Amino acid sequence: MSQNIVAERYALALFQLAKEHNIVQKMEEELRVVRKAVQENPAFITLLTSPNMSLHEKKNLLQSVFSGVSPFVSHTLMLLIDRHRESDIADVAGSFIELANKENGIAEATVYTVRPLTALEADSVSASFAPKVGRRSLNIENIVDTNLLGGMKVRIGNRIFDGSLRGKLDRLERTLTT
Repeated sequence: MSQNIVAERYALALFQLAKEHNIVQKMEEELRVVRKAVQENPAFITLLTSPNMSLHEKKNLLQSVFSGVSPFVSHTLMLLIDRHRESDIADVAGSFIELANKENGIAEATVYTVRPLTALEADSVSASFAPKVGRRSLNIENIVDTNLLGGMKVRIGNRIFDGSLRGKLDRLERTLTT
């Protein structure tokens, strides 16, 4: 699920730096915040890519928005601005997270359920599905979808495990109509 070659190279350099300084987990958490902020606010990237803003103004904006991040993350963001790679910020963060997950044997999973999962249920889903994709555990994002009617649907990378009542009814309908 890699975003692009340039983002992967920046992420790999940052990841190697994080490993040298033993701050991979801290940096991953910071980059999750950066990625979420950028993805949830498309106007932010539009503003950063605007030719009407000087490099100095762009850097000041990033420093004020992400003032709590480590110097390594901050310098990487400034480097992306210097190299006119503002639109790659989310991809660099995503690639770093992928590298950290791979290193730790973790996979990102989206679990669709009719109601929010409890911590115990999320742990159970992680323990059940992680071995199926060759990982030790799952980092679960739970999305409530009342259209499922019951059960759950789990998406890990490009694999979907559909154990929802809606999925079973759809499969039954396809079987009966063919």
